[in-house]
Amino acid sequence: MPSSALVRSRSDRMIAGVCGGLAQWLGWDPTVVRILYVLISVFSAAFPGTIVYIILALLMPSEP
Repeated sequence: MPSSALVRSRSDRMIAGVCGGLAQWLGWDPTVVRILYVLISVFSAAFPGTIVYIILALLMPSEP
């Protein structure tokens, strides 16, 4: 069950905290979310995954 707010993580981030924030929201391990993101990006020719990450980094609010 997702937590209340979808925000970028400040504590669990590699680049912008998008995968860390998604992991917190879903209640999953951040490593699993990152691996799934990379696999989905690679199998979709990487370009759409990069654009989605940039859009999420711009639209998701940062954790307070």
